[in-house]
Amino acid sequence: MRDQYQREIDYLRISVTDRCNFRCRYCMPAKGVEFVEHSEIMTYEEILRFLRIAAGTGIRKVKVTGGEPLVRKGVCGFIRKVRNIPGIESVTLTTNGALLEEHLPELEAAGITGINVSLDTLDPEKFHQITRCDDFGRVWSGIHAAAQTKIPVKVNCIPMKGCNEEELAKIATLAKEYPITVRFIEMMPIGMGTGYARILQDEIKELLEDRFGTMELVDEILGNGPAGYYKIEDFKGRIGFISAVSHEFCESCNRIRLTADGILKPCLNFESRVNLKEEMRSGMTDEELERLLKNVIYHKPRCHAFGDETKKDIQEKRRMAGIGG
Repeated sequence: MRDQYQREIDYLRISVTDRCNFRCRYCMPAKGVEFVEHSEIMTYEEILRFLRIAAGTGIRKVKVTGGEPLVRKGVCGFIRKVRNIPGIESVTLTTNGALLEEHLPELEAAGITGINVSLDTLDPEKFHQITRCDDFGRVWSGIHAAAQTKIPVKVNCIPMKGCNEEELAKIATLAKEYPITVRFIEMMPIGMGTGYARILQDEIKELLEDRFGTMELVDEILGNGPAGYYKIEDFKGRIGFISAVSHEFCESCNRIRLTADGILKPCLNFESRVNLKEEMRSGMTDEELERLLKNVIYHKPRCHAFGDETKKDIQEKRRMAGIGG
């Protein structure tokens, strides 16, 4: 389905939980946050019902996120059911990687079509400083195990000044040594992320070209959204950038989001008052839900307003852990 700006909306990001086994500094405080009661989290059955309706409107690609999605019991079985919905062409997963290796056989059997692993450093000590966890070894093992499968693997890194800027070239070498894509994702000015200074895409590209040579933009479709991808000579994988602020891609944005507690969000930046879970639990029919979804898609904002103080009152105030990565 197209929105009022004629963008084809075919990608739905679903947060299945707001819980996480990490406490990343740019995501939540050291003591964590108050999680949503389990009764307020959408059930798998509710999500699947909505997905069958969404597939009928043209949703073809689904991303399963959290929190950390692998901490929710039964998530691999849920993914299998999503893959079996007529019209759904791909189901990918974003994870911090700590539980990946042990779930990998189930994910393969479920038909997962892609795995994204968040990793901001290759230094175990710095990893602990960022995540407040000592699971670097498990994450590293999970990435290696996933890279041995036929599942496309991406490593997502958030560059931060004063934190991991000296490691970006080293992290990029993962795409040189393995058939995986390394993506540098610009820090989003949401929640605790507002306290970190971004490193811009152009800076990183210049750094990588100085180290590895010319980066050539490719036309390959390597993901669900509007990321830009580059190839470098002798690299087995690709380098990607997702830079929502410095290289705004709103005109080609194809996604909507569903939070773990049932809020349907047409844009990450803005608050949404469409509580899908409440509508479903109040007895809304499939036909009514389809009309609601089409209305949300049609009225998707033209662009975000990060940094626009005149729209501060209507911008999202929840932490990323409560929205979905």
